[in-house]
Amino acid sequence: MSPKKNNIKGFFKTLPKNIFSGFVVSLIALPLGLGLAMASDAPPISGIIAAIVGGIVVSFLGGSHVTIVGPGNGLVGVLLVAISSLGLESAYVAIMCSGILLLLLGFFRMGALADFFPSSAIQGMLAAIGLIILGKQFHIMLAHKINRVDTIDYLLEIPFTINDAVHYENKGLIFAALAGVISLTIMLFYSKIRNKYLQLIPAPMWIVILSVGFSYYFELGLHEPNPIAPEYMISGIPSLKNIIADLPVPDFSNVWSFSFWGSVLALTLIASIESLLSIKAVDKLDPEKRRSNVNRDLKALGLATVGSGLLGGLNVVTVIARSSVNVNQGASNRSSNFFHAFFLVLFIAFFSTQLTRIPLPALMAILVYTGYKLASPKVITKMFSIGKEQLIIFFVTLIITLKIGLISGILAGVLATFIIHVIINKHLGYGLFIRNLLKPNVLMYKEQGDKDNYYVSVKHFCSFINYFRLKNHLDAIPEDQDVILDFSLCNFVDDTVLENINNYQELFTKRGGHFDVVGLDMHDTETKHPFASRRLLPVPNIIKNSLTRRQSSMEALAKDYNLSYQSEKKKEVLFLNNFAFFRTKQINHIYNKLSDKNNHITLFDIEFSEGEFIAKEVIRKTMLYVDLNVSIPEFTLDKEGFLEKVSAFAGFKDIPIENHDDFSNRFYLKGENETGIARFFDDDVTHFFESNPYYHVESNENALLIFGKERLASIKEIKALYDFGKRLKQVIS
Repeated sequence: MSPKKNNIKGFFKTLPKNIFSGFVVSLIALPLGLGLAMASDAPPISGIIAAIVGGIVVSFLGGSHVTIVGPGNGLVGVLLVAISSLGLESAYVAIMCSGILLLLLGFFRMGALADFFPSSAIQGMLAAIGLIILGKQFHIMLAHKINRVDTIDYLLEIPFTINDAVHYENKGLIFAALAGVISLTIMLFYSKIRNKYLQLIPAPMWIVILSVGFSYYFELGLHEPNPIAPEYMISGIPSLKNIIADLPVPDFSNVWSFSFWGSVLALTLIASIESLLSIKAVDKLDPEKRRSNVNRDLKALGLATVGSGLLGGLNVVTVIARSSVNVNQGASNRSSNFFHAFFLVLFIAFFSTQLTRIPLPALMAILVYTGYKLASPKVITKMFSIGKEQLIIFFVTLIITLKIGLISGILAGVLATFIIHVIINKHLGYGLFIRNLLKPNVLMYKEQGDKDNYYVSVKHFCSFINYFRLKNHLDAIPEDQDVILDFSLCNFVDDTVLENINNYQELFTKRGGHFDVVGLDMHDTETKHPFASRRLLPVPNIIKNSLTRRQSSMEALAKDYNLSYQSEKKKEVLFLNNFAFFRTKQINHIYNKLSDKNNHITLFDIEFSEGEFIAKEVIRKTMLYVDLNVSIPEFTLDKEGFLEKVSAFAGFKDIPIENHDDFSNRFYLKGENETGIARFFDDDVTHFFESNPYYHVESNENALLIFGKERLASIKEIKALYDFGKRLKQVIS
């Protein structure tokens, strides 16, 4: 019984953090729920209902750990078609039927569905969804409602809408368009402001706060009506009592029509793909690196979708943006999903009347930004860097999705991928895929030796078509074991497989295991991207880079300090995995590495990301790694500010150092071993920190990680940082 007691104790210990995470996520879910519902031509409250029902149901029945559910970006286009062709009441029935199909997918263990879709086709589908959202909402963001046939027409109209907005004479339209432009500006530049106090309130919530504040300024301050045109204000948000009293009456009259079941299948396909991709991405962010039970999650999402449709809500899916925020705020279990729903109930119960003060263009700006992130030009650049053939797959999926529909688009992407794979491997024979498609191609056994390890051999070919076989074997291996994956008998490995293998390598490394890939020495690629498809090429590509001015300065600095310098990007970042700072972040690579002869002190630039998918933010910093010759306690030391004082309410504790009140007031010190930490911070160590500039300093028992500002350091700052670490090592030693 002791494990159960420990689990209950751990649950209550982390409860304050999960409540806090749920609150922060609810600040994002409120405006997004309203916006996504209106973008789908559904009542604004239907997006909030989906988030509330989903949060409650999935938090109790789901199989993931730190995900957040609610209305999804990908379903906007399908819901638009469903509501316009079937009517709202019939669309609710379609939503419930898609929930039942999701439930069946979970029962039939179809959680591996997403693995059958190539990465480039999925990116093309997501980009198309982004353009669908951006195309229609851009015009409303500039207070210009238009009605066109398809998404391409909406996109072609954007220059004319901008021109019309510039020449508005109606005061109400001018203010409405300004609300949209200012909101879009906030969404575009807010993430660039690396201020921990401002970041407490997410960008969408700032838009809500400023919108409501603007309305009250005119009403109470100037005693004038809101200057924004009334037709561009949110309306029709019922109170909590009215939501319960006015439940929608389902309309089953269209159940036997082709368009009805086409909408059901499209809703199910997009909801399952978006959810499965998001679950996979959030598992990479989970500090404890737990694997989600995707089939159990599909069942919970299906049940929640049925309940949401009954109450007048949209489909419930796992959402990456809100889940990423949840992880970054310290969530550790599903209770944060529940509390996000709980706070949404409170908002609707007590502040529903205030939501009508939000301009429609402001909410649409949030969705325009979301659409842009999904269809960003960076996606095309990434596809091109992996391989030219990926662009063909991407654009085939994108164009077919825009012109015909989502299901046709993703099927066209799958077919295009298969045809391209056959063509680029024609020198291996067209039978490579056809002849070996149904053959078992994965052999796994446990090798005996000094240390047991799992050996996995793959032959013939390994692509999105048959990747599920390899995945089933890899999923059966505990992540703390050693794995050797051998592709020497495999003629072709595609980018989808290599991307997934990279995820396994990160997972095993962080859980104490080791994942080696061998046998690709004789394979080659058209590009140097690590996910580029591996096959035999007659002429390999070689790309050489010259040093930038900053790199040249660092190279000169290395000579002055008698250090070695390497400008190349390095993936060998195992030495950083045990630091708390990187538990919820994905390290891409380090570069511009300066190190002494024994690698005891290493300074480097690093690129890592917070969040995943459309919520992904890439950050570059300069850091210092100090390898110690003594063992010290794990701790994190930061300059103490208002945020650190507030964090005490979320369960974080500042460790005081006896007889050093000045240090305790100026620094925020945390760690598990309070006694050991207090003993380590003796007079010498404490005085060192008191008399030197502030840095973030973190210990993993055997080494220190030190860094300063949220950016790359200048040459002067590099010298100061290196000197700081060198002297600190001497004090500790």
